[in-house]
Amino acid sequence: MTHEQVDDATLVAQAAGGSEFAFRALYRAYARPVYWIAHRLLENAPDAEDVTQETFVLAWQKIPRLQLQGASLLPWLATICRLQAANRLRARRRDRNRSTELDDSIPDAVDVEKQVIDGVTVAAILREVEGLSDLDREIFRLCAAEGYAYQAAAEALGVAHGVVRNRLSRIRTRVRGAVTETENS
Repeated sequence: MTHEQVDDATLVAQAAGGSEFAFRALYRAYARPVYWIAHRLLENAPDAEDVTQETFVLAWQKIPRLQLQGASLLPWLATICRLQAANRLRARRRDRNRSTELDDSIPDAVDVEKQVIDGVTVAAILREVEGLSDLDREIFRLCAAEGYAYQAAAEALGVAHGVVRNRLSRIRTRVRGAVTETENS
């Protein structure tokens, strides 16, 4: 008995009952259209082949619960195929993003000169901060390093808001001067 002689509803009912013969008949009838749907969505023959196989594996698992709507099984298979293709496209994007993230985190070339300049700049800033009074070092630490607002730093240090604002302004000027000197050397 060929597929043309038996309608999809009969084959689906038989496959739902466990008939591999009926399912193979459905596979032979619809593997090519499912493949072309997958190929159109994925634009890649190997992925289209994989998605076609995944579609039929899922169909075999789900066919016992299928209530066929209409005369053809193809719309149901096409839906499964589209979902599988969407999963494949998401996986591709994830893989591409993951490899891009890795590539972006690795510099193209190590800029030794920039590292030396950055190191010298940091050393100059640390030297200036070490030369500050204890109160000024704490103001610098709280405001510049930890992001405290003037009032929060003032409360933490037990001084007036104006003291923090004025001292921090002088500290920044001093540090900027040290950095400028380093850049000009």
